[in-house]
Amino acid sequence: MCPKSVSCYELTLGARRPDRTLTSWLYGELRRAIVEGRLPPGTRLPASRDFAAQHGISRGTVVGVIERLQAEGHVVCQVGSGTWVNRVAPVAARAKHGSPPTYIRRVVSSYKKPKPWVDIISPRGVRPFQMRDPAVAEFPAELWAGIAAKRARRFRSWLRTEDDGRGYRPLREAIAQYLAMSRGVRSSPDQIILVSGVQQGLDLLVRLLLKPGDPVWMEDPGYFGAAIAFTSAGAKIIPVPVDEQGLNVGTGRVMCAHARGAYVTPAHQFPLGMTMSFERRMALLEWASREGAFIIEDDYDSEYRFEGHPLPALEGLDRNANVILIGSFAKLLFPSLRIGYVVLPPALADYFLAFRYRTDFRNLSLDQAVLCDFILDGHLGRHLRRMRNLYSDRLGTLLDAGHRYLGGLLRISDVRAGLYTVGFLENGMSSRDAERAAAAHGIEVFALDRNTFKRPDPKGVLLGFGAFDETAIRRALLQLRAALERKTSCAPVNGHPVRSGSSVAIKPS
Repeated sequence: MCPKSVSCYELTLGARRPDRTLTSWLYGELRRAIVEGRLPPGTRLPASRDFAAQHGISRGTVVGVIERLQAEGHVVCQVGSGTWVNRVAPVAARAKHGSPPTYIRRVVSSYKKPKPWVDIISPRGVRPFQMRDPAVAEFPAELWAGIAAKRARRFRSWLRTEDDGRGYRPLREAIAQYLAMSRGVRSSPDQIILVSGVQQGLDLLVRLLLKPGDPVWMEDPGYFGAAIAFTSAGAKIIPVPVDEQGLNVGTGRVMCAHARGAYVTPAHQFPLGMTMSFERRMALLEWASREGAFIIEDDYDSEYRFEGHPLPALEGLDRNANVILIGSFAKLLFPSLRIGYVVLPPALADYFLAFRYRTDFRNLSLDQAVLCDFILDGHLGRHLRRMRNLYSDRLGTLLDAGHRYLGGLLRISDVRAGLYTVGFLENGMSSRDAERAAAAHGIEVFALDRNTFKRPDPKGVLLGFGAFDETAIRRALLQLRAALERKTSCAPVNGHPVRSGSSVAIKPS
């Protein structure tokens, strides 16, 4: 039994040829719409009086056609309930004739898939150790729904807000206060422009700031999303190596001292996880000031630091308007909340806003008003404190169980921050080999070399832990051990050597 769906839309009908009667034309058009699926099973047709008025024909003609369709089984008429499309077996799809138009062939022949997605394993739901999601199940959904319902009932409370393209002003004010307290960022609400997420912010910034061929520093390895944005804009990526202190500014000066800008993740370097040292931060700011270059600071998960003192954002150290900060609420709350922000120097904000108008004329939404209430009522602060403890426990489980189960196979970084960590292979596998082997055992890891430019394969994988509880993490580590053992003849487990491929039961603690 197919579900019924009420339709009040006007149905588009084809033009009537002069040699066809109204009845024949209307019958043919309605029958074709039903058989081809434009009127799916369970759809309610408009009342005959409304239908006649919509298409400028007599009601008697409509009633006659409906009765014929009912007699043939295409529709079901019920007194007091209306006319509904009956279940009809779909007809076969039309055979394809000829080749696509030239413009499609040109796109297909010239398209080059970005490196991070080449031969990537197709995701199959949420599997350990995927990195896409935070612990969505722990989000206070009922609380959020209550705030959203309240805002929906007071529709005009936010809809009447002046929309200057920057986004809901009370939310920008709340973000400015949040960033000032948690990240040491000095900005006014007018410097903040809301976007759909970090990737949209990057895309707009790169196209505004760079011309094709302009050189720009990127961390190597570095965030693939930024690489895609720079490549799409035709910029020349200068892959500056990172070490335990972050991006090596001295090496960057040797490679290309006059780069137009730099993209960095100083709070939690993607993908290796270290924090940029204070000395490197100051060196980077000094270089940008001397060259008149921009710095895009991606603050993607700085809130989740599980030991040591919180570090201020690079933007908070900047005195010369060189730093542009971007961030998002996707990892803090839930991924489908498409709200991010760009914090711009005052002299650049209006130009970025004007550039944004090329793709979007309005920037105001119900979600922005709901998020604003969520922040101002103190729910964001409470949620972050709770999630910080939860993620710290899950990372602790990953580190402890990983050291126990994966000795000699994978050395997991002890960086205690973020929602993922990196594991370096010790069994001779390449990053891609490990990624494929893990997928074959039902888990998802991300090959580290997908994030490199000139740097050789670091032979490691990224492990997301935020969305998985301790039991799931331990179970997945056993699966990962089985996947990685095939490259070594002797893998120690709990301090004892085990022949590759043998079956050893380990009870998760």
